[in-house]
Parts: sequence; C-alpha cells; structure tokens
Amino acid sequence: MQFPFRALSRKILLALALSPSGAVLAQAPAVPAPPPVEAFFGASAYGGAAISPSGRYLAVKSGAKGRHDFLVVIDLQTNTGKGVAEFNDADIGTFRWVNDERLVFDLHDKSVGQGNVRHAPGMFAVNRDGSQFVQLVDRYGSWVNSGTTGTRTARKLLPWNHYLLAQRGAQDSEYIYVANPEWTETERVRHVNLVRLNTLTGQTTKVPRPGSVQSWILDNKGEPRLAAGTEKDLTTIYYRDPANDIWRTLISYTPYSHGQDDIIPLGFGPDGTLYVIARAGGKDTSSVHTFNLATGKVNPEPLISTAGYDFVGGLITTRDKLLGVQFVTDAEADEWVDPEMKAIQATVDKLLPATVNLLAVAARSETPWVAVRSYADAIPPTYWLYNKDTKLISKVGDSRPAIDPKQMGRQQAIRYKARDGLDIPALLTLPPGGKRTGLPLVVMVHGGPWVRGASWSWHPETQFLATRGYAVLEPEFRGSTGFGAKHFLAGWKQWGLAMQNDVADGTRYLIDKGIVDPKRICIAGASYGGYATLMGLVNDPDLFKCGINWVGVTDINLMYNGSWTQESDLTDEWKQYGMPDMIGDQVKDAAQLKATSPIEQAARITQPVLLAYGGVDKRVPLYHGKKFYDAVTKANKNVEWIEYPEEGHGWRLAKNNIDFWTRVEKFLDKNIGKGAVQE
Repeated sequence: MQFPFRALSRKILLALALSPSGAVLAQAPAVPAPPPVEAFFGASAYGGAAISPSGRYLAVKSGAKGRHDFLVVIDLQTNTGKGVAEFNDADIGTFRWVNDERLVFDLHDKSVGQGNVRHAPGMFAVNRDGSQFVQLVDRYGSWVNSGTTGTRTARKLLPWNHYLLAQRGAQDSEYIYVANPEWTETERVRHVNLVRLNTLTGQTTKVPRPGSVQSWILDNKGEPRLAAGTEKDLTTIYYRDPANDIWRTLISYTPYSHGQDDIIPLGFGPDGTLYVIARAGGKDTSSVHTFNLATGKVNPEPLISTAGYDFVGGLITTRDKLLGVQFVTDAEADEWVDPEMKAIQATVDKLLPATVNLLAVAARSETPWVAVRSYADAIPPTYWLYNKDTKLISKVGDSRPAIDPKQMGRQQAIRYKARDGLDIPALLTLPPGGKRTGLPLVVMVHGGPWVRGASWSWHPETQFLATRGYAVLEPEFRGSTGFGAKHFLAGWKQWGLAMQNDVADGTRYLIDKGIVDPKRICIAGASYGGYATLMGLVNDPDLFKCGINWVGVTDINLMYNGSWTQESDLTDEWKQYGMPDMIGDQVKDAAQLKATSPIEQAARITQPVLLAYGGVDKRVPLYHGKKFYDAVTKANKNVEWIEYPEEGHGWRLAKNNIDFWTRVEKFLDKNIGKGAVQE
C-alpha cells in the first residue's frame, strides 16, 4: 500500500504568490495599527476539544475572566451543554474520553510559574452528565472543588506520581492506563511503570515491566504492546505477544549513532501491523515502513515517503480501519487512503478555502461529526465541527479571537545555499503592507538544536514581530532534523562553526535579494537559539547590530560540569555518550569548545544585547546567564538583563510572556526599528 503525499499543502500552493526569485510574497495593502501584545501572548480562552468515541458528545475546555479553566460536555445531537468540572484553585489540564459516558482529566494552575508549583497534576474522572465524580490520584492532599457538579466519591488515592498517557486508549470500558515513573536519588527517571486503572473504583493492576523501561505504546485496541528503554548507550524495544502476553526483545540499537538500525515506532494498525519510521536501504530521509514482528526486521519497501523530508507525523485510525496519515513537510497536512475521508477532506476544503484543514475522527463512526482544526500563516488555529450528513460546518472556538488575519504578515518556505553548497531550508515572513525591500530583519534561531524548527503556520512570536514591521527569517541550519541524515549529521561538532555560518549565509542571501536593510538586522533565539545569538554577535559583528538571547547556553563546558549540574535535567548518559560526538569532547576538542563558547568571547560583543533567564531553569540554569552578564558588561554597557524568578526554560505565565515581548519590541525599536538612529 503506497501513500501519495503533498510536499506542500495544496492550500499553501494556492495562497502563495511567488516572485521569479522565489524570495518574496505578494503583499496586501497597508493595514491599521497592529493588535496589542496581549492578543499574541495572553492566555487563550479556548483550551481545546475532544470528540467522544461514538462521536455524539464533545468535551470542551474553556475559560473566562476571573475563572479557572473549566470542562463542558456538549450533546451534539440535542445541541445542549453542561459544565461537568470546575475548580476554584486550579485549571483543567489534559482531558480525554474513557468511554462514551466518562472522562478523565488532570489539573494545573495557569497563574503559577514553574518555581511556585506546589501540587502535582493529580487525576480525576467524571461522567458526561457530571455524576460519578472521582478523584483518582493525589495532589499532595490539596484537592479543592468549589464549582464541580455531581457527587465526589471518596476513596484511597494513588500517590501523586501517576500521570495520564498521551495515547487515547481503548475508550470502551471503565479502565485506562497511566504512567508511574520512579526516580533515582538524583531525581533522574529510573524507569516508568504502566498501571491499569479503573476510573470508577480506583482499582489498579501493574503491567509486568520487561526491563528498565521509560516509555510504552498501546496497540489499536488500547492494550500495552511495546515498551522501550535506554541504558547507557543502548536502546531496547520490547514486544508483548498478544498470544501469551509475554514480553520479548524486538530490537536494540545505539540511540546516538543515528544509524540505519534506528527505528521509531509509529503505532499499530487495527490488524496488529506495526508501523515504524526508519531510514532503510541507505536512504537519506526516513519513511514509514511496516515491521516484521516475527523476524525483527524492517520491511524494506516504504509505505509512506515524503521526498526531501524525514517522515514526521502519525497514523489516523478508527477501531477497525486505517484511514490515513497526518504528516509535516513544509506544512502540516492529512493524506487519506479511505475514500470517504478523502471526500470529506475535499468538502471541508471547499467550505474553508483559506486554510489548511486537519480532520480528527471518533474511535467509532456512529454519528456524522468530524472535528476540524484549521490554520494558515496569517490565521491562528480555529476549531470546527463538520457534519457528514448535512455537509454543514460550525465553529467551536478560536485560539486567538483578537487576531485579525488581514493585519498579519505572510510567510513562505524558501531555500538558500550555504557557503559550502549545502541547501538550507528556511521560513521567511514579511510584514503586512506593500513594502518588500529594505526591511529591518530579525533572524530567529530555533532551539534544540537537533529538532525541526517551525513549519508553515501562524506563530505568535513571528507574527508579533511581523506586525511591528520586521521581516523574520527562521533558518533550518545544518543539524536541524526533518531534512534527512546528511543535513542532520553535517551539524555534529559544528556549534559556533558551520551551523553558525548557515545562519549568517541566510541573512546575506536576503541582503543580496534587496529584501532587508543591511544596517538594521538583529539576531534572536532561545536555548540553543540564544547560544547562536551570542555567537552571531561574536562571529559576524558587521552583520548583526543587536541580539536577543533568552534562556541561552553561554558556555559549552558548563553543560558538562558547571556548578549547577546537580540541578540540570541533562542526563549522565547524554553527557557521556551523546554530547562528546554531537557537540564536542571536553578533552579532545578543548580548544574548539573554548573558541565556540560565548563566555570566552564576551569581550568581543559590543552590540546591544538583551538577556533573559528563568530562576528555576533546569535545562540552562540561571548560572549561565549571570556568569555571562558579568563577563560581557565589563566592556559593554548596553546590556539589558531580565530575570523571571519563578520561570523555567521558557515563559509559562502569560504575564511574563507579555512583559518579555513588550521589552523585545522596545529593544528592537531602539536598535533597528523606527526609533533607531540611522547612519
């Protein structure tokens, strides 16, 4: 079975109007004053929706001013709704259907930063009419419920370290599976247990664990079928045979080698077929293959290939049928093998012609409802319900109702050549209005760095900058994932070197095209992107006039052995087996690590810099920022420091996001924007 694919969503192909150079977009006329910062970074009132297994009911998380997020269930047949869960001290967090009558959910508090979190998520279950409300997992004994309808059932609670799985499960009984991690004395995850939990009685059964397992995968019937764990430099995947429920080793490989033996389990089809993502037959990009459970080998013929891209996505199934796949190339898209779903997609696309429309179906198909998530570069995610019988569509909610698409910038995928000839993908967003030349530019470097950056879509940071008049370049420098092994491996041991050159080369590409003003360019990013920001100021002071670094690495050696290492969430295995090959060996590459650490080059940074760090960050602890600030301010007095004591690796609180981006806007305006002194 060979799937077709769209390298770029057909909606994007229709929407984009490229110049002969492929470098700029046709622009709309000038627009009024842009939305305020709160429209981009304030808390969203819409928290998502989930359709019940039969498709008759819709659970929706919503919020309102002065209230914590609450849970509502809508009967789509009668068009009536009922609030089923609300708390006076917490917000509804993750929620999903247990069966057609019952939901399970956990809690969080949107008003509390990471450093002030005092309660675990807990776990609760409730019927769709608000009855049979049960607390299942403790939150350190802090449960308070003021607005919940129905009756709470008292019982002995599971300890706090039990969490919802990401998979939806069988949805056909009172039971779910939950994860139960156990930690070492140094707060590392030793292994993760899997527990079967009755959401009415609280009865539990622990699933036998085949080894030191950190992750589990359920099959299409909702039963545990795969388990995976990594010890030192070996990853092992175990398979539970449905004939006898006995675990056996399926495959083992070295996780940091990025070799041909690596596989990523994608999921099981209704017939028990295991689908995996693999790079078989010496191919540069990964594809979807079936896996022979008897031989322990990947079947060499790919089922789904996305030319020029590694496959990133998932299966779309019901209980008895594989319908298609959802995947990402330049943008996210659905592709269907089921004729009915293909026809539904075509109809929805006609009803919503300005957006990419992603469909979600219920586990069963007893009613005609299909959930739709639509988006575009200028349109934040919007959620709809489509009725297969009436062929009508109705809106469920907007993620960002204050955003006017006519005021947004337009975005396109581009490619440019690095100085050594490597092809570098990137996203370019131009501000709204008609101006297409001589623009001020912000180069946004993604974190990771071994991740895929943003795909074509609406992104709050990018569009906020675009509406303030800035072009935004987001390069997928070498080392980024999603573009094949050659692109990924080219980034090994290239922090501050070829990876950094890729960022500079993309910037010069836009200068050569006349799109940006070479005197008004700023570099920005978080985590690795913050590191690249500082190294950009070091390596290319003629190119970047200022830099914005939040939660960025400032010294590679500090990642190995800084004084804060006991607080870092970097594992000993990663530091021993991954970092030496992918970043650099502390002994063999000592000179390189010193030359490519911003803190060692701090005296060379004379441009304006904005630094922002979280006080409880465990990925790049505060020590990175403070030590660098002390070093850079010895010679550079144009440095702004922001510290959010309660935040971790990024900003969780809306108030801090609003504060940070307000400061960013002022910083950019002063240095490369309207308020900058032009030479």
